Amino acid sequence: MPADSTLIVAVEEKEESPFQSLVERSKHEDFIRRAVDLLVERVVFGRSSRNAKVVEWATPSEIKTAIDLKPRDNPVSHDELLAIIADVARYSVNTGHPYFVNQLFSSVDPYGLIGQWLTDALNPSVYTYEVAPVFTLMEEEVLREMRSIVGWPEGEGDGIFSPGGSIANGYAISCARYYFYPEVKNKGVYAVPKLVLFTSELAHYSTKKLTTFMGIGGDNCILVKTTENGKMDVEDLETKINEAIEDGATPFLVTATSGTTVYGAFDPLVEISALCKKYNLWLHVDAAWGGGALMSRKHRHLLAGIEMADSVTWNPHKLLAAPQQCSTFLIRHKNILKDGHSSEAKYLFQKDKFYDTSYDTGDKHIQCGRRADVLKFWFMWKAKGSEGFEKHIDRLFDNAQFFVDHIRQREGFRLVIDNPECTNIMFWYVPTCLRGRENDPDYKERLHKVAPKIKERMIKEGSMMVTYQPQGNLINFFRIVFQNSALDHKDMIYFANEFERLGKDIVV
Repeated sequence: MPADSTLIVAVEEKEESPFQSLVERSKHEDFIRRAVDLLVERVVFGRSSRNAKVVEWATPSEIKTAIDLKPRDNPVSHDELLAIIADVARYSVNTGHPYFVNQLFSSVDPYGLIGQWLTDALNPSVYTYEVAPVFTLMEEEVLREMRSIVGWPEGEGDGIFSPGGSIANGYAISCARYYFYPEVKNKGVYAVPKLVLFTSELAHYSTKKLTTFMGIGGDNCILVKTTENGKMDVEDLETKINEAIEDGATPFLVTATSGTTVYGAFDPLVEISALCKKYNLWLHVDAAWGGGALMSRKHRHLLAGIEMADSVTWNPHKLLAAPQQCSTFLIRHKNILKDGHSSEAKYLFQKDKFYDTSYDTGDKHIQCGRRADVLKFWFMWKAKGSEGFEKHIDRLFDNAQFFVDHIRQREGFRLVIDNPECTNIMFWYVPTCLRGRENDPDYKERLHKVAPKIKERMIKEGSMMVTYQPQGNLINFFRIVFQNSALDHKDMIYFANEFERLGKDIVV
C-alpha cells in the first residue's frame, strides 16, 4: 500500500454521499419551511392585528435574561432556533402594527416583503452586469422612471440606490463639489477654496454630519432660518449667501427639504432655485420623506419646482412604504457620479469583457459590495402600479386631514401648526390639571412634562407608539406620522381617544 494511502482513505471517508446530501437538504428545507410559517403567522400577520401590542416592553436586563444573546461554541437545535426567532420577534418593536406611527416608516408591505426575501435568497451584490444582470437593468429602469416623475427630460441624468437618505445627501455634497472643482478628486480639500453650503435649521441632521465627514467642516454648513410653518426663509438664505461671500468663503450648494422630519414642511423650491441660478449654486432637494407625494396628482404640487433641482434624495421606504432600506439619489447631470467617484479597479471593471461594460455601474458608488435594494420596490411597483401608489398617498393625506379636523374639535388637544402640509401632525395634549391654567407662570414647564409621561404609559401598555420632542422654543409636543394606508378614519379616532385615556388624569 502506498505511504499516503491512509490519507486517501481519510479524504474519501469525509466526502459526502448523495444520501447524506439529501438528508442535509431535507433537514434544512424542513427548518426553512417551519421558520417561514412562523414568520408569516406570528410576525407578518399575527403582529399586524390591531389587538396585538405595538411593543412588548422589557428592560435591557430582562431581554438579556429572556434571550441568550452571546455567541456560543456549540450549535443549538432547530427547535431552539425557532424559539429564538419567536423571542426576537416578541421583544422587537412591531413596526408592522397599524398603531406604530413613531417614525417616518412603518407597515410591512406583502409584495415588498416577498421582494426582500427573494433578494436575500439570491444574495447578490450589485456592481457589475456579470454578477447581477437582472438587478443592474432593473435599477436603471426604476431610476429612469423616478427621474421622469421628478420632471427631468427623457434621457437626462443618472441615479443610484444608496444605503439611506443620509448617504444620499452626502452624495449631493460630493457631486456638487466635484462639479465645480473636479480637481478635488485627486488633490483633495487643499486644492479648493473655503466652501460653504446652506440648509434650513429644520433640515435633517445628515447634511451637517456629511459636511463634517467630507472635510468641509460642520461650521461651514450654514443653517438658514425658517418661517413659522417650518419652511426655509428665502430672504435669510440670500442674506447668508452674501455674508459668506463677504467673509471670503465660496458658496456652492443649497440643500432644500421637501418634507422636513418633524414639521413635514416643504421648502419653496421655485424661489430657492432662482437664488441658486443667481449665485451659481447647486440645488439639492432632500425629498427623502416627501418625495412620495410626487406619485399623486393631487399632492405633487407640494414639490413644485423640484424639476429645477440638480439632484434629489427620495426614499421609497418612507412615504411609499417599501421595506427598509430603500433610498435613491437622483442627479440631473449625466456623468458626475461616475467621474467623481470611479476608481476603475481592474480586477472588477475590466474594459475588455465580452459584453457592453457600460452596464457595469458599480463604480459610480462609494460602496463595492451592495444589496439589491431595488427588487422589493420594483416588485411593489409591478404589483400595485403607479395608480396603486397614488391611492396609497391620497389615503395617507386624507387620514392626516381627518385627524387634524377631529382633534381641532376635542378638548385637550392643541395643534402646533394649524394646517400641516404633510402627514406629520404635531400637537400638545393638555391634561385636565392644566386646562384653563395657560396664564400660570409655570404652565409651559408643567406641560413640558406631560408628553414623556404619556409616552411611558403607551409603551408599557403597548397600545400605540408615537414620538415626541421639543423644537426650538417649543416645549415637548407629539408628532404622529401617518404612513400606513391600511389605517382608516376609525383609527384616527382611536388615536385621539387613546391620548385622552392615557393622559387625561396625569398630574404634573
